[in-house]
Amino acid sequence: MTVHADETPIDEDTARQLIHEQFPDWRHEPVRALDGDGTVNTIFRIGDHFAARFPRMATTIESLRAEATAMREFADLSPIAAPTPVAVGDPGEGFPMPWSIQTWLPGRVATSDAVAHSTGFARDLADLLRALRSADTRSRRFSGNGRGGDLQDSDEWMQTCFRESEGLLPVDELRRLWSGFRMLPRTAPDGMTHGDLTPANLLLEGDRLHGVLDTGGFAAADPALDLVSVWHLLEADARAELRQELQIDDLEWRRGAAWAFQQSMGLVWYYRETLPSMSALGRSTLDRILTAEG
Repeated sequence: MTVHADETPIDEDTARQLIHEQFPDWRHEPVRALDGDGTVNTIFRIGDHFAARFPRMATTIESLRAEATAMREFADLSPIAAPTPVAVGDPGEGFPMPWSIQTWLPGRVATSDAVAHSTGFARDLADLLRALRSADTRSRRFSGNGRGGDLQDSDEWMQTCFRESEGLLPVDELRRLWSGFRMLPRTAPDGMTHGDLTPANLLLEGDRLHGVLDTGGFAAADPALDLVSVWHLLEADARAELRQELQIDDLEWRRGAAWAFQQSMGLVWYYRETLPSMSALGRSTLDRILTAEG
């Protein structure tokens, strides 16, 4: 299934051929496509221990090598299991870009309501965020212009989201909320962040956090960025548990809500037809924020 108008698709047969040709040690391993909410990569499982990730959008070998470095750094410091890079594949017949292989992690992919009231999960998530916040930035700074830097850099994108969301969401109310969020000052220095702690990137065992995926974006950014996870996943009781664990002040807490708001506004309209589960995630997160801010 394609989720972007200009993505590069790949089917199971093509993936299998590329994997078996380039990595003959795995030529007897089954290769099967995975269902899921991946918006950046199409993912195939290789046997019981590995996963191949084929980028949906244009990428370079340098980008994949940088992701691998970030993955190793994340895995070394995370108290929660995370995949590690294994190899990089070359472009080939049927797929014009480099692609990557990493270790496979078992677990159940989280959803917006699976652990909504779990204080145990909230403590696990707090442990993860505490470890990321303690990581040495080695003088790295935020280098993008999207989530994780200045909230006001998202103004143009938000106007697009409000326009596209007419008839889907209470746009007037959401505009008023953004007008306050965008003015929240930035006081904390950059820290190391996962950058995309959505439910699709978190694995559960029962109601506890068991694994963290998509760690190749580990980088310096606003520490509040990773708080998007509490709005995507937790109701008020579990959010309070996590906030108490990390001793987060009002400003950082609201900046976390602002980043979750910025992300969710895009999910609702952009994925409405191509990936309804992601659109639904945006709606549920916005509902949580609206309730908390109301």
